[in-house]
Amino acid sequence: MTLPIPGSTSKVNILPRDFGSLTRGLPPSVRFGTLFVLGVNGGMSVAPDAEFALIFGRSEPDVHVCVGPEDPHVSRQHGRISREHGRWVLHNVGRLPIRLSPSQLVLSGDRAELLTGYTPLFILGPKQEHLLEVRIAAPSPSAVQGVEYEAQTRAREVWPLSEAEKLVIVCLGQRYLRNEPHPQPLTWSQVANELSELQPAERWSERRAAHIVTNVRKRLSRSVRGLLEEEVPPPVGNTLNHNLIMELMISTTLLKSDLELLSE
Repeated sequence: MTLPIPGSTSKVNILPRDFGSLTRGLPPSVRFGTLFVLGVNGGMSVAPDAEFALIFGRSEPDVHVCVGPEDPHVSRQHGRISREHGRWVLHNVGRLPIRLSPSQLVLSGDRAELLTGYTPLFILGPKQEHLLEVRIAAPSPSAVQGVEYEAQTRAREVWPLSEAEKLVIVCLGQRYLRNEPHPQPLTWSQVANELSELQPAERWSERRAAHIVTNVRKRLSRSVRGLLEEEVPPPVGNTLNHNLIMELMISTTLLKSDLELLSE
């Protein structure tokens, strides 16, 4: 049975596949409390008084927002987000846990209130984590004098990267961008081999790739700690590159869509 998808109304609207990431914030005119949910093939926005429960999961005909469509471990209907007592609440109705934050898992059958602002949800598959972007619009600054709310906070300034720097770092950190469990940076050998296949005329080598990333770390180290060897305890291992990748993702300098650079 196919789950009915409402058409565009003033309270429930479909977000197209090319809507873009919710990390970039929302227009200031969006109504306070409006829920935005974005999956692999688009998403939905739901007004707080719509009396509408949004369902997400693997089976696109059976949900409003699709996530993990090719992973059979994700339930056909894995979760529900509904408005309860003035708050948006996440219900896990699937089998796999949903990571709400680094320290909070929503297990099967459990529920959790969602905070205003941006929240990435991850369905924890055995081979891959599946991202579902959620954002709840905050009040405009004029709603309460003297108070600034999250939705109007300035987005973090992204770090400037050249085309070559971004390509190398996306290749290096692709496991992070693919939401793989416990990701680690690729080895320099893997980076050089993959970039050589992608750009055979560029003569990529391990040394060149490492040199580019080292220069980026040194440049950012003026503002970010943990990017220099003397700033982390031994053994250093992958820590420096891990810290760099995490900083670039947190600042939204790197987005999941950047993986397209590896297929061009």
